[in-house]
Amino acid sequence: MVKRIFNSARFVGFVLVAVAIVITGTAPAHAKKVSLIRDAEIENTIREFSKPVFIAAKLDPSAVKIHIIQDHTLNAFVAGGQRVFINSGLITQASSASQIIGVIAHETGHIAGGHLARLNEVLEKSTTATILSILLGATAIAAGRGDVGMVVVAAGQGISQRGFIRYSQTQESSADQAALRYLDNTGQSAKGLLDFMKLLGGQEFLIPEYQDPYVRTHPLTRDRVSAITSHVSRSPHSNKPVSPKLEVLYRRARAKLIGFLNPIGHTLRLYKASDNSLESRYARAIGYSRKPDMEKALPLIEGLLADHPEDPYFWELKGQMLFESGDAKGALAPYKKAISFLPGNPLLKRDLARVQLALNDPALLQDAISNLGDALSENPESPFNWRQLAIAYGRMGDKGHSSLALAEEALLTGRHSVALYHGGLAERVFAKGTREWLQAQDILTAARQKKK
Repeated sequence: MVKRIFNSARFVGFVLVAVAIVITGTAPAHAKKVSLIRDAEIENTIREFSKPVFIAAKLDPSAVKIHIIQDHTLNAFVAGGQRVFINSGLITQASSASQIIGVIAHETGHIAGGHLARLNEVLEKSTTATILSILLGATAIAAGRGDVGMVVVAAGQGISQRGFIRYSQTQESSADQAALRYLDNTGQSAKGLLDFMKLLGGQEFLIPEYQDPYVRTHPLTRDRVSAITSHVSRSPHSNKPVSPKLEVLYRRARAKLIGFLNPIGHTLRLYKASDNSLESRYARAIGYSRKPDMEKALPLIEGLLADHPEDPYFWELKGQMLFESGDAKGALAPYKKAISFLPGNPLLKRDLARVQLALNDPALLQDAISNLGDALSENPESPFNWRQLAIAYGRMGDKGHSSLALAEEALLTGRHSVALYHGGLAERVFAKGTREWLQAQDILTAARQKKK
């Protein structure tokens, strides 16, 4: 589920991972928070849109990382090898799945065309937080706790957002042509891409401060729009509608983002109580749970579950609602139900582990450790997951594995002295040559290098 993380670790499910960027220089320091959204449903929806395009571009879909940024503006970009970043505003302001698919196809053209090749050496092995900090023009050190990473950056360094994600007109045209090929090869219409370009067209006449970032980083020209229009007039796939399945996925993702990221009044203006559609009930259930008004939220999610009893994301939302309202015991069964319909999903397993730890039942600790291990296999960059794993091992009395997890968390959050301390403890606990001893060695080496 979508977890929102602000200054506390209260939220489960739909997660906002906040990265606060502090810009320093001659002007007074100020901070800009960049929040990443982690949500199983939205990420799987974007992957469903992307997979045929990635395959058409001869990319391994499992190797491309997709990140959702909580930002109301229209934007999407690629960075750090094969990482696609999509603003939530792109999803909420688009009008159809085909527009999102068109943008993904265009960004895939940048990846396949090697348009960011000169950055690969810098960003290939960077963490998401580091990439985002560099996008704002900086080198980063991480601090903070949980999934909230504080990134301190210095302005004016050599690589900046304007410097390395502003594509040339030649690259833009090349990415367009690649996108049109991918869409044709997958039997999809390019009308969505054309509609998106028209959506951006009026912004060219605005001063830069009022333009969406996509306009500034992806120069739009009449020639580009003309070329896409010409293709649409010729392609045999132009009148093919997006499959009903993809449209439903898009409407759900849009409703979820609107429900989680806006005040309930805004959500209710878009999704009226008289509208009994799935997406309307979904958005209102989420919105009321955020308020919080559980007397209105729970009946809505119960109604959705009555209609769709095998939907993992509705079970996940119910679990999230109960957990956040203080009923960890009641949340356990819905999360287990969600995983039974979507087995192996690392985000669901992370959230189930949170609930299991909150119950403070020794009988659940081994399951929590297993679930956190699965979550970390997908996202080893998560300080929050390492912290939770340390807590679980600590409650079991396993000081060695707890110290290893605390050392990993400290390394990710820039607390290198803490990483050295816990890495040293683990090194002394585990026998030389074991996997854990080698892990401790890696942590100690990395911490020493970073401390320098």
